[in-house]
Amino acid sequence: MPTAPQTTDELYRALEENDRRPYGRTRTVTAEELVDAAEQFDEPVPLVHALLELQEAYTYGSEPRKSPVVFARLLTLFDEQPDVFDERLRHLLFWRFKWVASALRALPEIPLASLRQWLTEMRDRYEKAGLGLQPYYGQAYRLAAHTGEDATLAYELWAGRTRTRLSDCEACEICERALYHLAAGDDERALRTWEPVLAGKESCQEEPARTVSYALLPLLRTGRTEQARELHLAGYRGCRRNPSMSGEVGRHLEFCALTGNEARGLELLAENRNLFEEVDSPLDLLGFLTGVEVLLQRVELLGHGELPAAGYAGRTWTVAGLRAEVRGRADDLAARFDARNGTTAHTDRRKVRLDRAPLLDTLELTLRTRSLDDAAPTAPVAAPTARTAAALPESLPELILQARALDEQGHPDAQARWARLRTLVAARDYTHPDDPAVGPLVQLHADLLADEANRTGERDEYADAAALHEEAAGLYDDAGKPGHAALARACALLAAAEVPAQDTDGAGAKAAALTAAHASMVRLHEETSGLAPYQEARLLRLRATALGLRLQTSGSEEHVAPVLAEVDLLQEFATRHDVVGQISGALLLRASTYAISGDLPAAVTEIDALLDRLRTHGPAWHLPRALGLRGRLQLGLQAAQAAHADLAEALRRAADWPADTVDGARLHGDLAETCMRLGRPDEALRHLTRCAELDLRHGSRTDAFCAYDNAARLSLDLGRVEDCIALLDSLLAEPDVAAGELDDRLVAQLRLTRARALHAGDDLKAATAEFVALAAESAGWDDDPGSHAMIAAETAVLLGESGEFGRAREAADRALAAHARAPRYEQLSNCLRELARLQAQQQGPDGLAGALAFLADAGRLADEARAAAYEAHGRSLDTALAYEHGRVNAYAGAYEDALAALEKALALLGEPGPEQDHAGEWAECVRLASAVEGIYLERPAPALARLDAAVSRLTDLGHAEETESLTSLAARLRDEE
Repeated sequence: MPTAPQTTDELYRALEENDRRPYGRTRTVTAEELVDAAEQFDEPVPLVHALLELQEAYTYGSEPRKSPVVFARLLTLFDEQPDVFDERLRHLLFWRFKWVASALRALPEIPLASLRQWLTEMRDRYEKAGLGLQPYYGQAYRLAAHTGEDATLAYELWAGRTRTRLSDCEACEICERALYHLAAGDDERALRTWEPVLAGKESCQEEPARTVSYALLPLLRTGRTEQARELHLAGYRGCRRNPSMSGEVGRHLEFCALTGNEARGLELLAENRNLFEEVDSPLDLLGFLTGVEVLLQRVELLGHGELPAAGYAGRTWTVAGLRAEVRGRADDLAARFDARNGTTAHTDRRKVRLDRAPLLDTLELTLRTRSLDDAAPTAPVAAPTARTAAALPESLPELILQARALDEQGHPDAQARWARLRTLVAARDYTHPDDPAVGPLVQLHADLLADEANRTGERDEYADAAALHEEAAGLYDDAGKPGHAALARACALLAAAEVPAQDTDGAGAKAAALTAAHASMVRLHEETSGLAPYQEARLLRLRATALGLRLQTSGSEEHVAPVLAEVDLLQEFATRHDVVGQISGALLLRASTYAISGDLPAAVTEIDALLDRLRTHGPAWHLPRALGLRGRLQLGLQAAQAAHADLAEALRRAADWPADTVDGARLHGDLAETCMRLGRPDEALRHLTRCAELDLRHGSRTDAFCAYDNAARLSLDLGRVEDCIALLDSLLAEPDVAAGELDDRLVAQLRLTRARALHAGDDLKAATAEFVALAAESAGWDDDPGSHAMIAAETAVLLGESGEFGRAREAADRALAAHARAPRYEQLSNCLRELARLQAQQQGPDGLAGALAFLADAGRLADEARAAAYEAHGRSLDTALAYEHGRVNAYAGAYEDALAALEKALALLGEPGPEQDHAGEWAECVRLASAVEGIYLERPAPALARLDAAVSRLTDLGHAEETESLTSLAARLRDEE
């Protein structure tokens, strides 16, 4: 708190401001300071308000030891000066007897006799005040359930009584009644009891998040897996990182452990690491630690005890190490509660949770499916394939020779052999075979370097790939293998030409580099003698590839013929020497060349010929790539169904080969686009997430995060809000994102999508906070003012929805300033009109001036757009503006101005005709104008005439649906005449 309040008015404003803060240390410390400030005024009422705020901060900040102390001060003030407490303050005081009872239960050091004494105090106070005792019996039942003794009798004494004004809210009482049935083993009855809360009909500060956490396992046990999945996503978001709901977090971790989602559990544990330190309630901490232990126990049982785990601050934890620590602390807490209570209830309940077997082998909880292998801090693991590669030979010479033979063919199984050899050669005790057929060790080193260079190039790390190829070439020279050296140097030339240019003409520089690389390859080819046919074919393939990349870079028609000429050379040579793989490569290059040049029918003809050959002569591992290209060509020809068939077959064929044989991520990405064109968004979503997973496995994190963002936005469009938020939360928690290592604009896009999802999920507070942060950050994007304008505009609307029109005005002004540099006519017009509507709707006549100021800005935008010949995608900006003037004036009670504006909007729209598609918009404008005229201006006759004419017009045009609201209003006006 910058400065202490100097007046009681300042104190009350500070209390209101603190009440808007989330529960936690900042709110609690501020509340403590405000109590100190209140004491200086020598007035009891401000002090009572400050103490009430402080007790609330302690209660919901999980500090039960301090809550009773504050309440004792309040009770003393009440006893000494009861007149200070008006009806509201008196209600709050008696309500909080229950808070103290809960706080005392949560502290094992408080004797059981003291808990019962407090309940007696509560009963006596309620009776003296003439208050109903149902709340007292509710607390008596909770104590009985806590100790595990006489719970049935206590439940009956409470549940059969009539509720009072001081009873817990309906949602909380529903939860307690359901937990009683759950403890009795009746899942179905518990779920029936919970139904009003789970359906969203009853809620409060902690509900439905508390109920959801308890309902997850009963839902699974009764077969309601999809409901459990959906509630886990929504319910977890309601309690994460919240110290006062740490027990709920523990139950979500347990749910993950029992549904085959251990990796997600570890992810959520990391997100809630703060709870190890911030939970001051022993009872809440016991619930949290038990849930943590269930998860860690399951992970360790699956053989992953050495995985890293997020735990107590100050040291690095493994799953096994943290589990041992958590077990010791939780056992001690349970024993302390049982010793206080004189029962074994808490130890027994812990044992039940820890002994519970998994309820499902696997349940897909989120759009981002992760396994414990994915959680391991190791290199990405290749996806498994349906086909098992031939067993690796035991003999080292045979392994080396087989790797080279397969590599000559371009066979995918060569990769496994090179990987095995890399491990063997790196071992200290490696002894190279003394075998002339194998060659010297330096040749094997060159082979391994060449393989590494190829894999590095596939990751687009071209500079590193070029260096590795050059190093391999030198070793081949040392080994007396000039043909191999020439191939390595040709690969180095191509990789070097692919290194991104730093000058302004990047495309031109790259095209020039590829031209030079091709010329160097030709010279290298001419100067190297004794090439084996497969080597010469590869050189020809590299030459053609260089020219193909040049065409792709430049898009110049003059670059087409040189590619086709090189392809002809390659095909003729490969056919003459029966180099099967390069015959296929030539045909694929020819088809790609036609595709790049825009001749899609010719490309399809070539690819069809290639597919016929592959199915007859092979090589079979080229089929997925060829089918993938054919699918993309069909997509370009608007034949989405045929594209889907080709791409789906490509994926099926790809499963027969090692994961890096084909770009599976691209196939899934292309299928996602195809499914969207076919109107199958759910299938598209599956392909987008699979595309992202494969990109992650291959280390392409930027591509993966882009695909995930597309998946998140699609899930939001599909109304799967919680899926969207859960996916983005998972991505934003990634270490490289948190450390700022990922592209900041990509991270901003992920956060923007999340903020929109939070808004769609009615979490206005969280959405607004994220938008405000993004607007502040994007203000510094000098290279992209348009994006800042968009973000600031959306931020302004959310602030308007929250009623903060001063801040909304500031955000809108920033959006307008950015718009001046990068126009966003329609987006800003929409924003300003919406702000005007919100202010007039929320503030009525008092908000009219501010609303009209927003509309004046929108009017200037419309003028600018008209001068710039900008055409809106929807209705014209002028029409929309006139309609909004009508709505705003109507909300503010300026009905004559409203009617004039709406008639202007109708004139701008024009009556709908047979070919026009604005019938619905026109009908709504007629309805609002008629309502203003007939109801508020009390002129029903002209309003009815307008309505009848509109209904007749729409009926004649066949727009029956659009007439419903008009006929309904007309009937109302006639009834009131």
